[in-house]
Amino acid sequence: MTTTLTADAVVVGSGVIGSAVALELARAGRGVLVLDKAGGPGHGSTCASSAVIRFLYSTYDTVATSWEAKFMWEQWAEHLGLPGRAPLADPPVLSRFHRTGMLHLDVPAVPWAEGMRLLESAGVPCEHLGPDELAARFPHLDTGAYWPNKPVADDAFWDDAEARLGAIHTPDAGYMDDPRLAADNLAYAARLHGARTTYRAQVVAAERRGSLWHLALADGRRVEAPVVVNAAGPWSGAFNRMAGVGAEFTVGVRPLRQEVHQVAQPVGYGTEEAPGPGVFDIDLGTYMRPGPQQAWVIGGTEPECDPFDWIEDPDAVDDHVSLARYESQVTRAARRLPELRVPNRPSGVVGVYDVADDWTPIYDRTDADGFYVAMGTSGNQFKNAPVAGCFLAAIIAAVEDGGVDHDRDPVVHRGAHTGLDIDLAAFSRIRAVNAASTRTVLG
Repeated sequence: MTTTLTADAVVVGSGVIGSAVALELARAGRGVLVLDKAGGPGHGSTCASSAVIRFLYSTYDTVATSWEAKFMWEQWAEHLGLPGRAPLADPPVLSRFHRTGMLHLDVPAVPWAEGMRLLESAGVPCEHLGPDELAARFPHLDTGAYWPNKPVADDAFWDDAEARLGAIHTPDAGYMDDPRLAADNLAYAARLHGARTTYRAQVVAAERRGSLWHLALADGRRVEAPVVVNAAGPWSGAFNRMAGVGAEFTVGVRPLRQEVHQVAQPVGYGTEEAPGPGVFDIDLGTYMRPGPQQAWVIGGTEPECDPFDWIEDPDAVDDHVSLARYESQVTRAARRLPELRVPNRPSGVVGVYDVADDWTPIYDRTDADGFYVAMGTSGNQFKNAPVAGCFLAAIIAAVEDGGVDHDRDPVVHRGAHTGLDIDLAAFSRIRAVNAASTRTVLG
């Protein structure tokens, strides 16, 4: 006999985004079922995230989103709804926010004056440091301007700088110390609010019949629900196609393999008690942040001079870090921080970004009744996950319960912590592609 699972809303994907959506839908009183093909929450792209919490994006609404999310990460237990509940038999270990600050180095692709305007308009504390002040406050940092990006194997990569850089400093930025644990925390909280989670549950078919979506699982079980949320990360495009969804999208998505490497923090660049700030360095094509036990985490900002590793099948990705990518990214970091040591043996993780055409996510309804998407998160939405859950819950409530046409009358979300109004049309599937985007993980 075939087992049929039912729910008010099914969330496909239990990464940090899907788990946040599940929590907010459950808080709103919906019966939620989470499906994930992996063995637990955050086992996909989330576990390879750098988990940076920073605020500079290319539009007001994306800046306002990240600033609102910061307060949720800072008050993580409160956001999850754990304080005030009856004593838990097995209280969870929580991921923690570490405030370190972030330096966004000047680069022609991201004019600093516009960046400051966006940050200030959302109330984000920030300051612009000129080259002399940057060098004085952070003497371990090379302030040379090396734009445009060059391959590290090119002799021109080592040319002396003919100009110097300043930087935007945002002191409230930082990182979460365990991204997979953050997803697990959200899934735990969702279950406390009544959500059910089913792992090792691969969706192999999806269709709308009448008022319900019917999903078939690989193990033979069936799922029925009026609402489905696609939060499947790099599998989201394939799930849309399976469900016959997406023909109207003006913004496409596709999977991109990425690597994040780890070395030791440069000696003198901060301490265990007071780590140095993270560095977003599009000028050289890298970003960096501190980590526990004075680790130094290094990722790339997609320099056009390096090959992009677009993939067709996220399940077939090589999950071993490559020497070539390691040497490229860590060498870029060492150019900016000359005291950084580059070990011969690479260490790091491999993940897959679900990249939108403009590196801005899609949080939206679709033309298919009851089918919603939280996709195209492009490696830069971990930091916004708690708010993304609120976005989807608000859109679903407006459309399903209020009969709102979100395309014509977009939902506006008011941040509970900042009071900022965020126009969710900024994340529409049918928006104009964001011309201001850096087309990098910066967004």
